[in-house]
Amino acid sequence: MADIARRLARWRVPLGYIIGIIAFWLADPTPDSLVAGMAIASIGEALRIWAAGHLEKGREVTRTGPYAFTRHPLYVGSALMGAGFIVAARSSVVAGIVFVYFAVTVTAAVLSEEAHLVDKFGETYPAYRAGRSTGAQRRFSLERAMRNREYRAVVGFVAVLALLAARLAL
Repeated sequence: MADIARRLARWRVPLGYIIGIIAFWLADPTPDSLVAGMAIASIGEALRIWAAGHLEKGREVTRTGPYAFTRHPLYVGSALMGAGFIVAARSSVVAGIVFVYFAVTVTAAVLSEEAHLVDKFGETYPAYRAGRSTGAQRRFSLERAMRNREYRAVVGFVAVLALLAARLAL
């Protein structure tokens, strides 16, 4: 099972492109759905930026910023972005496809990532997961968010917005 989760987690981005192409083709946005969907997606991207600005990937179990409230704020932010896309696309078929994609790939990514964190950090991660640990306190850093390549998600967000707006115009 862990091997399947790891493979699905690795394939989530390429699969996302394929799902995205299908979803854009099936999308039927309106001006109102586009505004509402992008508002929801903006909240998701803001959460991702906040999380990336606290994350010291591979160095520690991060416990500050949104990590103080949820173990996977990047995935929560991505899910909000997906929900925003569903609203903007205004299609029940797109909703079903995107929901299944997120349910399968994010679940696989979480299982794979949590196994890796336990392997890498030992008892520290289960203690964090159980709410029994404290860590180094740090402030948000835009430089850290950039180092974590969150700019790629921002570019993707802008591209999706532009493509949905173009779809609306057609």
